[in-house]
Amino acid sequence: MKIFLPLFLVFFTLNLFAQTLDSIKFEGIVHISKPVALRMLTFEKGDEINMKMVDDAIKIYFKQGYFNDIWVELNGGDLTFFFKEKAIISQIELKGWKDNDEEIQDAVVQIKKGSLYDEKLLQDAKKRIIEAISQEGKLDSVVEITTEYLENGSIKVTFIVNEGEEIIINKLQYSGVKGLDPDMFDSVIANKEHDFMGWFWGQNDGKMSLADLAYDNLRIRDLYMQNGYLDAKIKEPFVRVNFNHYTADMSYQIKEGEVYTIGKVILAQSKQVVDDALLRSIISLREGEVFNIKAFREDAEKIKTLIADRSYAFVQVVPDLKKNKEDQTVEVIFKITPGDRVRIRNVVISGNTRTLDRIIRRELYLGPGDMYSLTDLKDSRNSLGRLGYFEGTTIEEKRVNNQTMDLVVKLKEVPTGNVQLGGGYGSFGGILISVGVNDRNVWGSGINLGLKAEKSETTESYSFNVSNNRLNDSDFSGNFSIYTSAFDYNDYSVASEGISIGTGHRFSRYISGYLGYGFSSNAYTFDDTIDLNVTDTFYFEDYTKSGITISAKWDDTDDFYLARHGFNLSQSFEKAGLGAEANYMKSRTDFGKYMGLEEYIGFDAIFRYKARLNVLVDSGYIPLAEKFYMGGIGSVRGYQAYSLSPVITDDSGTVRRIGGEKTFSNSLEMSIPLVPKAKMRVVFFVDWGFIGDDSITDISRGGYGAGLEWFSPVGPIQLMFSSPLNVNDGNIAGQDDKVSSFDFTMGQRF
Repeated sequence: MKIFLPLFLVFFTLNLFAQTLDSIKFEGIVHISKPVALRMLTFEKGDEINMKMVDDAIKIYFKQGYFNDIWVELNGGDLTFFFKEKAIISQIELKGWKDNDEEIQDAVVQIKKGSLYDEKLLQDAKKRIIEAISQEGKLDSVVEITTEYLENGSIKVTFIVNEGEEIIINKLQYSGVKGLDPDMFDSVIANKEHDFMGWFWGQNDGKMSLADLAYDNLRIRDLYMQNGYLDAKIKEPFVRVNFNHYTADMSYQIKEGEVYTIGKVILAQSKQVVDDALLRSIISLREGEVFNIKAFREDAEKIKTLIADRSYAFVQVVPDLKKNKEDQTVEVIFKITPGDRVRIRNVVISGNTRTLDRIIRRELYLGPGDMYSLTDLKDSRNSLGRLGYFEGTTIEEKRVNNQTMDLVVKLKEVPTGNVQLGGGYGSFGGILISVGVNDRNVWGSGINLGLKAEKSETTESYSFNVSNNRLNDSDFSGNFSIYTSAFDYNDYSVASEGISIGTGHRFSRYISGYLGYGFSSNAYTFDDTIDLNVTDTFYFEDYTKSGITISAKWDDTDDFYLARHGFNLSQSFEKAGLGAEANYMKSRTDFGKYMGLEEYIGFDAIFRYKARLNVLVDSGYIPLAEKFYMGGIGSVRGYQAYSLSPVITDDSGTVRRIGGEKTFSNSLEMSIPLVPKAKMRVVFFVDWGFIGDDSITDISRGGYGAGLEWFSPVGPIQLMFSSPLNVNDGNIAGQDDKVSSFDFTMGQRF
């Protein structure tokens, strides 16, 4: 610290008595206002001061951390403090690791733009960067810090990172294992032995994760406790690292103990709010069975939910175990403290800058004055997610007192509409020119409005549609659409004009129904290879269609686009033949199961199973365009859209696709995060489907591959890269399968 007191020291040297202050001034001070600086002094104008008082004042200012240097001058009775403030950091850059990742800057670097330059803060950030890299299993990382003074006087700080080497686990051993198969441990631990061809999908790459190393022994112990080994002891692994080759050998010392069975299951309620028989009916633990710690936790959660649904919002369920080592039995005790019944005082909604409050409130199953229910709370969150208007919906519980709470609904809106003017390229339709306006939440009202015109190599369509899922905030819905279109199938084209209108009703939280009517006029045109003189014209007659559709749907998923929980099941029946040529009955069944795996494997993977069953029953006349076809997204990827179909051979010997009357397809998918910040995920899939007329298994095809799921600024996009399975080169009557390696869609549910 530089302290310059020439006049002040001379004064004290010559006069040896205190000086009366006439004024106090500050020069160069920015971060502290002058009134605040005056209040920090132990003296003021008119007081007598000495050298110690001034020295103490300088120390107080310096402790604030804003200054590199402070000095004073005393001229007569005028005291002036001079400050040299620290420079401001205006730019922060990461190079060589997580380059300019803002989330990493917030979580690891922890230095904000506008902070004062402080060498200690930079060194602390350097240590955090090295520690974060080491948690990824990389050792010997080096971080250099460079600073650059900019023209405005601020400083640019750059962290130059040279990442260390990854540690590969060559050998992993377990000693003391008798009751369980060591291969079971791979399902729970993060640090696994390197497999041959470890880079291949499904194999262990052997990369060490230091962040998980301290928890892997606990995961193994938990697995033992799921199999009744309550005395199991697993020490932290012994790790021997070869720094010459950056490989490691690991070993665990395990003492298993004995397997415990359940002696008693005791329910101890501090006050009786639920019959014990009802509680016992929902828990899975039974006397005489091998104890399972996972079922133990799940049962505690079931009890909590059951009681919380009876308005005991602050219920506490404390599970306890009493082991009897002599006979290897355990008493399972659930200590239940219900607390008081809780009422909702207020529901506060935040984050909805566009969507009207009433659109949100009508999806909530809890409101002011209602008694609390945990299931109602969870269902409210899922109902908001199914709207597709928000992401990251949370409902916080704010305790007011023992009998009252507030609910705070925090929302983050996502784009629900777009204005489209331009074009693109589709895997089936080729070059596409499109002009349209579509919004699923017009003016935040919950109304879906669309106006669109499209033209591509295979399609031409113009449409207008409007729908409202909650007419006048009721449980009724309504829709209206009008369209004209022309669609080129593989061998022919169909031009259609139509209108539809319908209404629906929500019968419960998960069940809804629909009744609609539609009319269309349809006309065929054919490619040059079709000779109507030798082709059965029964399949290519112009027709009109008039019919009603009735459907029912179950949906308890937690999100519209990217569900991680629940399933949906829908069944619809269409009856055509009401005063028009087409006369048939069509049944469509769709099923989807969604399961988030983060709690099991530690990251946001999603498993999906989807299935579709379609059946067509002839009631007089089934037009060709009304039959079913497979191929592409939504049925079997790896084949061109609408290319899989039963065929006929006309009198000229030409093979024609005529569609099927029965079809079934299903898909297994695994979606995992790719670039979370950009809302990108990668999905791996396997599809298989069947189609036929007399038998649904006339044609059987499959496909597999991987794709990109992306919440882009213009909506959800799927890019799918696939390969076919069971390809028939020389299909029925010599018709080759038409394969496809790429498909994409916009706006559809993942």
